[in-house]
Amino acid sequence: MNTITEKTEESKLTKIIPVAFNDNETEKDINYSIKKRRAAAYARVSTERDEQQSSYKAQIDYYTKMISDNHGLEFVQVYTDEGVSGTDTKKRKGFTTMINDALQGKIDIIYTKSISRFARNTVDSLITIRKLKEVGCEVYFEKENIYTFDSKGELLITIMSSLAQEESRSLSENVTWGMRKRFADGKYTIHYKEFMGYERGEDNKPKINEYEAFIIRRIFYMVLQELSPYQISKILTNEGIKTPMGKDIWHYSVIKSILHNEKYKGDALLQKTFSTSFLTKKRKKNNGEVQQYYIENGHPAIISKTLFEHVQKMSDQTKKSRFCEGDSKYSKRVRCSVCGNWYCTTLWKKKNCEDIKVWRCNKKYEKGNCSTPYLTNEEIEDIFNLAKKRMVSENVNIKRALSKLKTPARIIKAQELEIKEIERMISYLEMSNCTEIHTYNNQLLKMSERSCYLEELIRKERDKNEYIKVVSSFNNENAIEVLKQDGCIYDLIDYVSIKSKQDFSVTLIDGNEI
Repeated sequence: MNTITEKTEESKLTKIIPVAFNDNETEKDINYSIKKRRAAAYARVSTERDEQQSSYKAQIDYYTKMISDNHGLEFVQVYTDEGVSGTDTKKRKGFTTMINDALQGKIDIIYTKSISRFARNTVDSLITIRKLKEVGCEVYFEKENIYTFDSKGELLITIMSSLAQEESRSLSENVTWGMRKRFADGKYTIHYKEFMGYERGEDNKPKINEYEAFIIRRIFYMVLQELSPYQISKILTNEGIKTPMGKDIWHYSVIKSILHNEKYKGDALLQKTFSTSFLTKKRKKNNGEVQQYYIENGHPAIISKTLFEHVQKMSDQTKKSRFCEGDSKYSKRVRCSVCGNWYCTTLWKKKNCEDIKVWRCNKKYEKGNCSTPYLTNEEIEDIFNLAKKRMVSENVNIKRALSKLKTPARIIKAQELEIKEIERMISYLEMSNCTEIHTYNNQLLKMSERSCYLEELIRKERDKNEYIKVVSSFNNENAIEVLKQDGCIYDLIDYVSIKSKQDFSVTLIDGNEI
C-alpha cells in the first residue's frame, strides 16, 4: 500500500489519501484511480450590514474557487444563510438543506470558516456532527484546523463550541444592556418595513408617510362610525389597499393592533416584549418581568391623543358587549342567556346532504358545555317577528327607544371626517407624479365609491333623524302603528336572549326588556 500526498495552495490543507496500485501503472492511471470527494461549503453572516455583506460574498467566492481548483474534490454547492443568528439551527434554511443533502449521501466533506459560523449552540453542533459522522460526511473547521474524523476532533469541537456559545451569551447580554440604556435615555427606533404610517427621515428619526398615515386616520374614523375591526378589514381589502406587511388581505387582528398602538399618537411604550433565552430567541409579553419605558411626544403624531383615547374606550366597551363578527343582520343580536356570549354561525355537516348553516352560542363547548339550543335563520326570524307582535299588542312605551334609534351626531361627524380624508388623499395623489397615480388608480376609484356611499349614508341618516323626530311627536299607539307600517319597529330591538326555543327575552335599544 502506497500513499499520495495532495496539497492545494489555496486551502493550505494536507490530506493523506491511501491508494492501491501496481508497479506497472503510470502516474496518469494513478490520478484516475483516486475517487474525488464531493465537497460543499457553508457560509453565514448574522446581520445584513454592509461590512458583513462583503464578508458574506468573500466566503462564497473563496470556497467556490478553493473547491473547484482542487483536483481531488468535486464541487457540490456553497450553502448560505444571510442575516440569521447561529444560536438556533432551526431558522437557518441553508444549513438545514445542507445537512439534509449530506444525510442523503450527496456530500462527503463540508468546509466552513469556523465553529462559530457552523453553530454557536454546543448541543446543536455536536448532535449535527455525530449525525454526519454516521453517514460518512466529514466537516473541516478552517480557523481551528479541526477535522471531525480526527480522534481528538470531538473533544476540541466541544470545547470550541462551548466557547462560541459563551461568546454568544456575552454578546447578547451586551446588546440587551445597550438597548435598555438607549430606552432609558428616551432613544428608540421603529421597524419601518412592518410598521404602517412612518418612514425613516433624513435625521434618522420617524417621518410621517402621508399615504400610509391617511389609511391609519381612516381606520380610526371608521371606528368612530361604530364599524368593527372585521368590517374595516373588509373595506380596506375591497379597496385593494396593502397591509403593513404588503399583503392583499387585511385580517381583523391587524386592525386591532393598529387601534391599540400608542405610536400613532406620538408616544412610544418600549420593551413590550423581551427575549427569554439568547439561544432560542423566543420573545414573551412583558408583564412586569423587566422594566418598561414610556416616551411621550417622541415623534410626530398621526392622530390626536383625544381621538386615540376615545377609540380605546369604544374598544373596551365593544370587548365587553360584542364578541361575534359577521355580516348577517342577526350578528351580535342573539345572545345566550346562560353565559352571556353571542350566537355565531357554524355549519352542520350531514352525510349525503348539503351543509346547513345554524347559529349557536359562541362558547357552547367551553365553560362546561352551554345548554342553549342551535337555531336556524328561520327560527331566529320567527323570534323577532313574535317580539314585534308583542311590542304592538302590549302597546310598549317606545318614546325613549325612539330617541336611541337616532344616528348620533358623532357618527355623522366621523363619516364626514373620513370623506374629507379621502378627498385630501385623492388630491395628494393627483398632485403626485403620473407613475404614482397609475399605481393607485384602482384604489382611487374604490375610495371615490366609498366617499359617495358615505355621502348618501349621511343624507339617509339625517332624513331618518327628522323622521324619528316627527314620529316621536305622535302618541304612543299612533307611533307604533307608523313604525309597524314602515318596518322600522324591528330597529327598536337591540338583541334577544335565548334560554330555549320557547323561552327567550327581548331587550330594546333603550335597555327595557319584554
